[in-house]
Amino acid sequence: MSSAQASADAPRRPFTGRRVRFGDLSLQVVAGAAALATTVLVGLIVWKVIDGARPALSKYGLGFVGRIAWNPVLGHELYGAGSFLFGTAITSVLALILAAPLAMGVALFLTELAPRVLRAPVTALVETLAAVPSVVLGLWGILVLGPALRDHIEPTLHSALGFIPLFGEPGSGSSIFTAVIVLTIMILPIVSSISRELFLGVPHELKEGALALGTTRWEMVRGVMFPYARGGVAAALILGLGRALGEAIAVTQVIGGGVFIKANLFGTGDTLASKIAASYQGSTTKLQTGSLVYLALILLVFSLAANIAAQWVVRRVAHRHGITRGGHA
Repeated sequence: MSSAQASADAPRRPFTGRRVRFGDLSLQVVAGAAALATTVLVGLIVWKVIDGARPALSKYGLGFVGRIAWNPVLGHELYGAGSFLFGTAITSVLALILAAPLAMGVALFLTELAPRVLRAPVTALVETLAAVPSVVLGLWGILVLGPALRDHIEPTLHSALGFIPLFGEPGSGSSIFTAVIVLTIMILPIVSSISRELFLGVPHELKEGALALGTTRWEMVRGVMFPYARGGVAAALILGLGRALGEAIAVTQVIGGGVFIKANLFGTGDTLASKIAASYQGSTTKLQTGSLVYLALILLVFSLAANIAAQWVVRRVAHRHGITRGGHA
């Protein structure tokens, strides 16, 4: 057994029973206070969101989640989250589907294939992309990406795949498809950066041993690197999904808006976050404000569920990995 394994398996000495030092006591108090403050802050946020959504919760209940309606006219007010849930789900999932292979390719290129002279500049460019403000990316989507998709990409996809409802008649350039591409660009650097660090953490001996056994580089990547880092990669993908779920400004700028559910990716739509960003400041009644906060409550539940899923995936994969290592040992 290595010293690292011995230190990891050794039981942690309890704080009580040892000689109390001022530094140890201060560290425990400060760390405990920080953890407690974080827990209290999350609890206050959840309570405030639930309290703000109370008018819509009391009027609509859970029926709000599936209703497709958003009519703020006084005397005829009717609200629902169905169309926004659809827009959030389709934009986030499609963005993740597009970003996942691209991010894995970027991470593998930077760790295994890129010449040393290119690794640092390309890594810096990828990380710089993550620092671009979302409003700037949304403006680029309006001025550059939207017209390019409208004039070139969408007509080509429609002519080739128009028999599929997802690729219907092209629109004005402000569409769900444009929002998907923007979200893909936004989550790509996050997933690729985390994956790159995970791939760099794969022990060099494992990779060299696989190559020495006669495997190709791709077989080494598939059989050694991916299994070793799969827990972290899964968590990175879920983190990217959470980023896509909560993006508001850039999506609001390019998605076009609309309270309906259509299968056409080239049509306009809306998401939970974009609807809140676009309408909250202009809300005029308590019911409308409560309905918007109800949308925020649904989004909060989604975000918490994504975080819980990420932790579950990491722990499950780490547990299996630990059992495998123990079995080989």
